[in-house]
Amino acid sequence: MKAENPHNPPPTHAPAGRDWLAPVVRWCVVGFGTLGAAGMISCASVSRTVVTPLTIPGAEFVGNENCAQCHAELVRDFKTSTHARLQAKGTNAMHLGCEACHGPGSLHAQAGGGRQNILNPRRDSDTCFQCHLDKRGEFALPHHHPVTEGKMSCGDCHHPHKGSAIAGGGTHLASEHETCAKCHTAQGGPFVFEHEAVREGCTACHKPHGSVNRKMLTERNATLCLKCHFQQQAAAGSVFIGGRDHTAFLTRGSCFSGGCHEAVHGSNIGSSLRF
Repeated sequence: MKAENPHNPPPTHAPAGRDWLAPVVRWCVVGFGTLGAAGMISCASVSRTVVTPLTIPGAEFVGNENCAQCHAELVRDFKTSTHARLQAKGTNAMHLGCEACHGPGSLHAQAGGGRQNILNPRRDSDTCFQCHLDKRGEFALPHHHPVTEGKMSCGDCHHPHKGSAIAGGGTHLASEHETCAKCHTAQGGPFVFEHEAVREGCTACHKPHGSVNRKMLTERNATLCLKCHFQQQAAAGSVFIGGRDHTAFLTRGSCFSGGCHEAVHGSNIGSSLRF
């Protein structure tokens, strides 16, 4: 009797009874033995981010203590930063701390400083993307801040060395508005009639890293405004917003591009934010 090759796929037409299951099982176990093990490892790590230490040719990791000899203030305040959570004790901390973002510092320390022997995340956003993979994806969207183009850096809006890395801490309120207003001065006000959404923070309407929508808006057209401004269908075919029939207005475009509420951040003329 010819020996059955377990590496061949099972027959197309199954024999009678359940005897055909045996070669199928053997084919799956033997044929996929090695690949199956690799697949299990891959599937188990799908939701995890594997971060490899940054490298600088010829440099080795020396630890935070060496950095503190010149950057004492930064090392001292780093304990209060969000990134301090990356630190570990003992030899486990060798690749973390300062060198997790700036690369191994032996050449930098031996030379007493310099720009060519250390990594500066302000000059290369890829350093931040080593951990923040989701932000790399957002900056690849059509409308984004020009970070990947080198015209901005993550450090323009975030604080990597001291305190919360996110402006405004856990609240994202006043400090978030102040952070954006450093560049977007016209939108920062103050205004006589302020749009209430501005009080909630710029991210109430904008995605700061990137969006598929123009102006980095979270939603398209009037959909954005209708998240907060209640619409009422008082009669068939009519839409009332704020007690006024907007049926004809909504066909012109968005609330701000249709010529009605152009001063979306605030106005010094009227509360309807028209001008």
